[in-house]
Amino acid sequence: MTDDRYGGDVLADYSRRAPRAAARSVEAVRDLVLEVASNGFCGAVLRVNGRLVELEDYHGSVRVFPLGPGFLLEGVPVVLVAPARAPVGAARSASGSFALTDVKARVARASRIFVEGRHDAELVEKVWGHDLRIEGVVVEYLEGVDDLERIVQQFGPGPGRRVGVLVDHLVSRSKESRIADAVARGPHGAHVLVVGHPFVDVWQAVKPARLGLSVWPEIPRSVEWKHGICDALGWPHAEQEDIARAWQRILGRVDTFADLEPVLLGRVEQLIDFVTQD
Repeated sequence: MTDDRYGGDVLADYSRRAPRAAARSVEAVRDLVLEVASNGFCGAVLRVNGRLVELEDYHGSVRVFPLGPGFLLEGVPVVLVAPARAPVGAARSASGSFALTDVKARVARASRIFVEGRHDAELVEKVWGHDLRIEGVVVEYLEGVDDLERIVQQFGPGPGRRVGVLVDHLVSRSKESRIADAVARGPHGAHVLVVGHPFVDVWQAVKPARLGLSVWPEIPRSVEWKHGICDALGWPHAEQEDIARAWQRILGRVDTFADLEPVLLGRVEQLIDFVTQD
């Protein structure tokens, strides 16, 4: 009897083995985090241009790749495809309201919305700009609220001339809350509404996931907040131009109300309702 080490046909059962499952197709929707199998580049989907997809990594570096196979989603191979077109229907503005294309902007009302700074104004404009133009509401920035009582007094609110104010870091026992209370108790209180969000800065109103973060970094009180954020994220921050570029990077990740924290959404909608009441 001969011991044949190679007597068995190792391929005899090959045809009966289950075929390998094909990689599933995944739409290249914004902020989907992917890894490129060939080189390990990891980034979030920024946009799709034709048959190309732009991925942005944690440090802000953007690279372009062709749609198709070669991507990993949570370690699993996938085929990246262009997002399906939205169904035909009533268009929506960035704020989620119905977009009106056949209506001219209304002449500006006497009422106003004031926000603390330029970044607040730019964010409100990007998401609610369509609504504000239709309603004829002008948004102005104050460069801080320390002089809010004097500004309100000079504006002279009254019937049909209301003032809405959006304040950063409006939390109990803060400087901002004391200023808001003083304005509410003042002679024009009935025609002024001061609301706010709890964030140190409006940057935090952008969902951290839009920047590839789970949470915004905690910054010590001894460090200027914007500089501290840029430092924690590895972004330049030595000059004011660096801070401006950092904000434009953040603002660039905002397309609609879905990119913002709900607490800010509610406050802005509340102000718009207040100043448009006739």
